[in-house]
Amino acid sequence: MAEAKKDLKDSHVTLLETSSDTPEAGRTGLRRPADSVLRAYAAIRALVVEFRLKPGERVNEFQLARQLGLSRTPVREALNRLASEGFLDLTPNRGFFFRPLDIAALVHFYELRGVLERGAFVLACQRASDEAIEELATYWDKVLAQYGKAEPDWRLDVDEEFHRRLAGLSGNPEFVRQIEAIDARIRFARRTEIAHSPRVVHMLPDHARIIALLRARAADAGGALLVEHISLSVEEAGMVLAEALVGLHQEPAG
Repeated sequence: MAEAKKDLKDSHVTLLETSSDTPEAGRTGLRRPADSVLRAYAAIRALVVEFRLKPGERVNEFQLARQLGLSRTPVREALNRLASEGFLDLTPNRGFFFRPLDIAALVHFYELRGVLERGAFVLACQRASDEAIEELATYWDKVLAQYGKAEPDWRLDVDEEFHRRLAGLSGNPEFVRQIEAIDARIRFARRTEIAHSPRVVHMLPDHARIIALLRARAADAGGALLVEHISLSVEEAGMVLAEALVGLHQEPAG
């Protein structure tokens, strides 16, 4: 994913509907089709997750293929996959457009994430070993030692990792996959939340309480705390989106 971001860093303007150039055919001769699709998917997904494309903007397939040094076929496959995952809209005879989140969609994602994490926590109380629980506690202790002066992006990364590790203790990898998918859809909003929202002051003590309830195998209490910890009201979602969009439009274009 880091390589994909490097490929496209500061080049999102060239990926919009600005040109009909095609890539040079010889540049893809040694690539396996599956590798090309995966590379295109990772690069474009990085763009949309990080909001490098503006809401409603059209993706220029020709220019995107040229930027990645790929033919249009793997790029089109990657775009179709992203559309099926909800990151992009496909309009017949017009192409692919970046799909923005609205307040209702953001609330729905947070609701779903709460349900998934509650279910994973219940299973973790039943299945996780004491040693695995202590590994999670040790991880979070190390995070706390660095948290005070850390940047919002780092705080977001370690928060997502905490919740992935917690879900992993369920013994069901599908919980982790689904939570990761939701995180990707709401990452720009969560970054804003961690940077600006007053809700963030509750995150650190909540994580400590979640670990304590997991140690006690208190499935009901821990699950309820997780839902409360994750939940987002309509009003809060509106504030987060407003802040996110302000930050988006203030970012330099180049």
